[in-house]
Amino acid sequence: MRTMISLVRESLATPLGKLLVFSTVDGRLVIVDWLDSLERLRASSVRDRALSSARSASSASAALTALRRYFSGDLQALDGLEVALDGSPLQEQVWAALRAIPAGQVCSYAELAAHIGRAGSARAVAAAVAANALLLVLPCHRVVGANGALTGYAAGLERKRWLLEHEGLLPRLMHGASGRATRVAR
Repeated sequence: MRTMISLVRESLATPLGKLLVFSTVDGRLVIVDWLDSLERLRASSVRDRALSSARSASSASAALTALRRYFSGDLQALDGLEVALDGSPLQEQVWAALRAIPAGQVCSYAELAAHIGRAGSARAVAAAVAANALLLVLPCHRVVGANGALTGYAAGLERKRWLLEHEGLLPRLMHGASGRATRVAR
């Protein structure tokens, strides 16, 4: 049985909607997600109780400051934030690999699987990516389909498109236009 931890709750208005940030009292991030997509994280009753009992922060944290900087154009602002991962060994391996994808680059699920030594496990890797509770900080929006198509993002493909445009991987597109991410050699 998991131990109940105390969480601090903060929020930030972004160009993509209200972002919720939950961290431990010592500042390690547990959840970064948009308010309207947070329901996907309520899968376990333990996590649900932790979210509902989180207290509001008394002042802006380093995470909120870093997120503001990210949305203002400092694409490396989130790189040094501390996280508290809580997943299976595969999930944590995938999440660490996500964190290593630098701003300005994308990779496919198959490339991510190969990178962690699990070639041929793109579906299992995709499931681990989908379970990521630290959107932006573990940048799953930088993972695209094998042909560069924008596929799967828990917070919606329009947000994924906006984030990739913000990071310079897609040209600014007219609303509703389709696009493919441009790969940059690693």
